[in-house]
Amino acid sequence: MGIAAVGLTFGLEGCSKEKTAVADGEEAKLNFYTWDTYIGKTTLSDFRAKTGIDVNMSLFATNDELFAKLKAGNPGFDVIVPSNEFVQRMSEADMLMPLDHAKIPNFKNVEKAFLDPPYDPGRKWSMPYTWLVLGIGYRKSKVQGVPDSWKYLFDSDQYKGRIALLSESADLIRLGARYLGHSVNGIDQATIDQVTAMFIKQKPNIKAFHEDNGQDMLLAGDVDLVLEYNGDIAQIMTEDPDIDFIVPKEGSLLNSDTLCIPKGAPRPNNAHAFINYLLDAKAGAEIAETISYPTPNAAARALMPESYRNNPVIFPSGIGFDRSEFGKFEGAAQQSAFETAMTKIRAA
Repeated sequence: MGIAAVGLTFGLEGCSKEKTAVADGEEAKLNFYTWDTYIGKTTLSDFRAKTGIDVNMSLFATNDELFAKLKAGNPGFDVIVPSNEFVQRMSEADMLMPLDHAKIPNFKNVEKAFLDPPYDPGRKWSMPYTWLVLGIGYRKSKVQGVPDSWKYLFDSDQYKGRIALLSESADLIRLGARYLGHSVNGIDQATIDQVTAMFIKQKPNIKAFHEDNGQDMLLAGDVDLVLEYNGDIAQIMTEDPDIDFIVPKEGSLLNSDTLCIPKGAPRPNNAHAFINYLLDAKAGAEIAETISYPTPNAAARALMPESYRNNPVIFPSGIGFDRSEFGKFEGAAQQSAFETAMTKIRAA
């Protein structure tokens, strides 16, 4: 997942008159709202060639931005890509449309572990797209040994001015709590206050709170350590052998990004067709090859080379990964407390 807030349009002018509508009467287009660097190189053009449906892709930088964009009503999106706890948050807020599994036969390709997740029992609202874990991306030549603890980012001046942290409020507060010995879930106000104080104290050592473009900062040499997703670091490791990634020993936050249809989607049949296409084995493999994130699509993973299936950054293991947890949405009041804490940290 990367930075964003710009819109990309694919082929909207090139659609022939014969393909201006599909059999169900929907216009042959689809508005897709997703993360940057999060689709295969030819996925959208391949889908258009197969169906005649043009995809207009717009990008968001955080789940908070996605939620805010849709909170007042759907401005016209057909498919969105929220993370797991935001599936729960958005479904509880009546912001999602139930999925028709009969229109998504490629659901059969999904690994068993992702069929019935606690944040969406029975997959009523979402289909799995990727899974991911947050950790430390770092430049090997600029650090002393392996930075195997959140301490180096959260509670130390050893790399003063060479650190970038992710700006998403829930993720950052959850990871601060994890470093202090708590679960990433069930965080009380006293712990939130403790984490807030820790980050305020650490702020002089932090170069930036990035909008999910930490991998770009690391690759450019702007920072030497960054809080980022494993897939984003895996992408740039192919460009620079001096870069590596680790899940800190205290444990981290697991996520799963999903495919959902927001309530009020103007083209729900096209949306189901697009989600089904993304779960196709060949299409899923092409996406995984491009974005370097772990796929929950068993059929797609089977088509991937060993260099992907056995990559320790894409599929981490070890004590830090074993101690990692999925975050749960625990109500609007909890989310508001996270956002308030982040506001205090930024203002300090």
